[in-house]
Amino acid sequence: MKIAVTGSEGFIGRLLTKRLDALGHETIRVDLLHGDDILDLGKLTLLPEFDLAIHLASRLMVPESYSIPHAYYTTNVLGTLNILELCRLRGAKMIFFSSYLYGTPEYQPIDELHPLSPFNPYAQSKILGEELCNAYNRDFGVPVTIFRPFNIYGPGQHPHFLIPNIISQCLTGQVMLKDPRPRRDFIYVDDVVDACIAALSYSGPGVDIFNLGYGKSSSIPDIIHSLQIILDKEIDVHFSHETRENEVLDTICDIRKASALLGWNPKTNLEEGLRKIIASAKNQ
Repeated sequence: MKIAVTGSEGFIGRLLTKRLDALGHETIRVDLLHGDDILDLGKLTLLPEFDLAIHLASRLMVPESYSIPHAYYTTNVLGTLNILELCRLRGAKMIFFSSYLYGTPEYQPIDELHPLSPFNPYAQSKILGEELCNAYNRDFGVPVTIFRPFNIYGPGQHPHFLIPNIISQCLTGQVMLKDPRPRRDFIYVDDVVDACIAALSYSGPGVDIFNLGYGKSSSIPDIIHSLQIILDKEIDVHFSHETRENEVLDTICDIRKASALLGWNPKTNLEEGLRKIIASAKNQ
């Protein structure tokens, strides 16, 4: 299969393109590092033909989305529109990555029918992207699979994210963190890539949505406890108890739909994933 991957040099994209290459697919890498711009539709139309676009390229930092909302809406909405238009022109399918849509859970675990409650510009930009996916399917028949991963982690993730930030502090000295209360459903990046591979042969309805997670939530103290076991040392942790506005205190992903329809299940628990990150950091 000929597959275009936007954000091919990013955290997920690097691993995904390697897996696709290993499976014998023809991968078209689309990334700013290659001079590509998802906001330039004219330039995108010069890309080689493809059967499927996996759209990973986006702005990702929730706090930053308050500082530069226009950039987030432009990249995450117009960029998604351009990839959908390219799929329409090519008669191709699309896999779209969304996240952070559910807000404070009304029930747990959170399934795909849970009401959406965006409470920051990043989340709103992703909801608008999903609405465009539905519109392009309704009006032009573009098939779209939407993934809503919960908290992805793994080697090579940007240090501003929670787990790489904690690990970096653990390896270099005292750990200074904010609020110990929130619990998150952490999913290892390889498991997310596995879901993408499973979706390559999926032919469900015009637009289908899958939550991706491990199915269990963990707290910062849980992460610290696992790191103490892995590193075989006591970790000195200080919490400022600073809280974020609209902080969600617990999220658990319902993975039953992805398991039933894609035959996908996560393989990597939190401690195993943390071990892999530390091993990767020590090998660099």
